[in-house]
Amino acid sequence: MGGQRILIVEDEERIARVLELELEHEGYETKKVLDGLDALSAFREETFDLVLLDVMLPGLDGMGVLRRIRQGSSVPVILLTAKDDVADKVDGLDLGASDYVTKPFDMDELLARIRAALRTTVQSASLSAADLAVNEESREVKRAGQLIDLTPREYDLLVYLLKNKRHVLSREQLLDGVWGYDYYGDTNVVDVYIRYVRNKIDKPFDGPLIHTVRGVGYVLKES
Repeated sequence: MGGQRILIVEDEERIARVLELELEHEGYETKKVLDGLDALSAFREETFDLVLLDVMLPGLDGMGVLRRIRQGSSVPVILLTAKDDVADKVDGLDLGASDYVTKPFDMDELLARIRAALRTTVQSASLSAADLAVNEESREVKRAGQLIDLTPREYDLLVYLLKNKRHVLSREQLLDGVWGYDYYGDTNVVDVYIRYVRNKIDKPFDGPLIHTVRGVGYVLKES
C-alpha cells in the first residue's frame, strides 16, 4: 500500500474513529476532520490519495467540499451519507465523486471500494488520440493545443472512451463504466452526453474523433 493517505471527513465522532482505526489497521495513513471547512484546509495543506467525505457536514456540506476539491484535483472521493436518495447520488457523481456509499455501510465493502478507487488512480497519466490530449492528474483537456472546458460527467465520458480507444462501446457499457452499475435511468442519457462532448471536442476542430456505430454504440478513434 506504501502508506497511502486518506482524509476522513465525518462529523459523527464515533463513526470517524471507527473509520480511522479500521483504515490504519489496513495499513493506510489517515487524517480525521469533523467539518467541511477543516476538510478544505487539510486538503490544501497536505497531500492525500483518497478522501472519504460525509455529505451532511457543519460549516460547509460535502457537496460544497467536493465542488471545491474538483476545481483543482482529481483525487478519488468516496461520498458517505445517511441519505438513500437517487438525486443525491446523481448530484455527487455529477460533481465528480468516484463512488457513493450509503450509511450504514459494511466495512469490508467500503474497504473494497477504497481499494478499487485507489487502483484506478493514475498519477500524471496522459491519454491521447490524434491532436486530443487529456492529463488525468490535472484533468486538463486540450485539442490542437486549445484548452477545452468539460463538466465532470463529460470529462468522465471522454476519459472512458479514450481508455477504450478503437473499441466499439454499447450504450449499456458506457452507462456501467461512466454512470455506474446502480444507475437505473434511460440509456438515452448516453446519447445526450455524447452530443455534449462532440460539440466541444469534435465540432470546432478538423476530423471527428467520436464516431457512431449504427445499432451498436460509439467508438473514439482517429479519422
